[in-house]
Amino acid sequence: MKTLSARHARRAVLAAILLLLPLVLQSLGHHWVRVADTSLLYVMLALGLNVVVGYAGLLDLGYVAFYALGAYLFALLTSPHLTDHFAWIAALFPQGLHTPWWVTIPLGAALAAILGMLLGAPTLRLRGDYLAVVTLGFGEIVRLLVINLGHPVNITHGAQGLGLIDPVRILGVDLGQPLVVAGHEVASVTLYYYLFLTLVLITIVICQRLQDSRIGRAWMAIRDDETAARSMGINTRNLKLLAFGVGASFGGITGAMFAAFQGFVSPEAFSLNESVLIVAMVVFGGMGHIPGVVLGAVLLAALPEMLRYVVGPLQAATNGQLDAGVVRPLLIALAMIVTMLCRSSGLWPTPDKAQAPGSTGHSMGLADQTSAAPAPRNGLSRSDSPLWSISCISASNCPSSPLGKPSRANQFR
Repeated sequence: MKTLSARHARRAVLAAILLLLPLVLQSLGHHWVRVADTSLLYVMLALGLNVVVGYAGLLDLGYVAFYALGAYLFALLTSPHLTDHFAWIAALFPQGLHTPWWVTIPLGAALAAILGMLLGAPTLRLRGDYLAVVTLGFGEIVRLLVINLGHPVNITHGAQGLGLIDPVRILGVDLGQPLVVAGHEVASVTLYYYLFLTLVLITIVICQRLQDSRIGRAWMAIRDDETAARSMGINTRNLKLLAFGVGASFGGITGAMFAAFQGFVSPEAFSLNESVLIVAMVVFGGMGHIPGVVLGAVLLAALPEMLRYVVGPLQAATNGQLDAGVVRPLLIALAMIVTMLCRSSGLWPTPDKAQAPGSTGHSMGLADQTSAAPAPRNGLSRSDSPLWSISCISASNCPSSPLGKPSRANQFR
């Protein structure tokens, strides 16, 4: 009971901090609230990529393509661009498209999921570095496609980007305008903070449910040893496609929120650096562990802004000889290198993946982990291990397997 009460108390304190944080930051300036908003967007992106990289073990360097798809879809359906450049669309919608968010966001998620599965289909036999190169090329193709769709038919406005994007309106409240509550003005960036925080919490709940589900355990088995998982009756093809689709849908939703928040999108926001940064957030925090991924995303999103107060005095002390644009990335890179040398599994890895010195993380195969499972770990019995559960799919003596009864083993076939 004491442990349960302490857990509830910690959650209550954390909830209070998250709710009051933008109001405190707003007193310091809207800039810091905007940094918090951006951090929440990166948290959603990192959680989505964690499904692909952390759960299924598929190294995806083209994740920013789904981010771009969601952003441009929202921009096209809510800005006057299409009605200004296509007469037949203007004839159908004389007042402009102005598609509501409850249409654009699910549509962006669905299209991103379809695109993710289309990307995954031809890459199912690729692993490791080869998969990373293919997905990297896919991300660059989408960015270049967005740039070149501005001519001869102006669909995306090319490198100039799309502006005049409608903000999100919920229950008559325009999040693009300040809201006065009891004589206190709540800024637009603060309203978006609460919207993004709600979406982050929903994303965390979905990811947690996926992780504990039959599908999540199968993903982890594929990650640990795909050959052994296939031999256990796991349909690795369908599960990989599902991982690509689920992860991409989160990227599409985040892209739509980014477009609404910024009011402008351009191809420069979806470069290779963004993909690398999102992967770094997942790895830096701890692959496959939701709290670690959230921590890594917040740190890497907010750290550049915090370092302004470190680089500024250094630049003044050297009479401007230090270039802030060089020093800040250098300090971030050094922090990441030192962290990964000291904690190679990330800042906050999964408890059952915490490494001893000299350990190699996920390199242990399925058979090795299954054979090493007799001793309970962190209060979990042998049958609670996802790999042990996979091995019991077709067995008749594992009725307590978290993957369900043996008669349901054909679910993934």
